[in-house]
Amino acid sequence: MDLIEIKTKRTAGREQVAEWLHQLADSLARHNDVEFVQEGIRYTVAVPDSLVVAVELEIEDDESSLEIELTW
Repeated sequence: MDLIEIKTKRTAGREQVAEWLHQLADSLARHNDVEFVQEGIRYTVAVPDSLVVAVELEIEDDESSLEIELTW
């Protein structure tokens, strides 16, 4: 299978981001997969029972970031 890479970046309110994270968590818990829509194409990726979770927090004076990576 060829590599499929979907990257997206947008500005959203804290509550909108929280809602998206809730939807992602619900999808993982209930459906054992995640879905992404890019340019009208829906991608569904099966997720196994066991994952590796990496968390990176960077705090700077003018900007901070939190990265959460799931791999399997």
